[in-house]
Amino acid sequence: MQRMEEMILTYGKVLPGGILKVGSFLNQQIDSLFLREMGEEIAALYRDCGVNKILTIESSGIAIAAAAGIVMGVPVVFAKKHKTSNVDGKIYAAPVHSFTHGNDYQAVVSTDYLTDQDTVLIVDDFLASGNALHGLVNLCGQAGAKVAGMAIAVEKCFQGGGDELRAAGYRVESLAMIEAMTDDGIVFRH
Repeated sequence: MQRMEEMILTYGKVLPGGILKVGSFLNQQIDSLFLREMGEEIAALYRDCGVNKILTIESSGIAIAAAAGIVMGVPVVFAKKHKTSNVDGKIYAAPVHSFTHGNDYQAVVSTDYLTDQDTVLIVDDFLASGNALHGLVNLCGQAGAKVAGMAIAVEKCFQGGGDELRAAGYRVESLAMIEAMTDDGIVFRH
């Protein structure tokens, strides 16, 4: 998606440690018109895949997943990063390591919201090493749900997660694919 690359080049900022700050349009402040474009693009990519549910992880993936869910007309489920008091009953749980935050947590989803009748599109804001996506795939596996594919706003290709998931047979579509990122600039994969 050329527009995502333009937004990154215009508003993104490279921080030390391989972090791309896109808080002005994607994470902390969301450009709602651009969010709609992302939802439409994701929906177009997965239009004929039988998706009946979108799964993401809190919190930055929720807006993108909701935008795609609105266009596709399907519910959005988000995994919580910890079991909380408002998640009652049986749950699916999977360990996840966060590259951005440098910590481990349990991604949890109530068994009420993910079943063996679901064909799931996994959506997230970033793909680096792929840990969050592996956790979400694990949750789908526990539920017996089919994974139709993954839609990512920004993939950091140099961290290998997307290539690993593709090699494992998953369809991964990223709106922008960053091959290299330095203080001097960003190189996209096409």
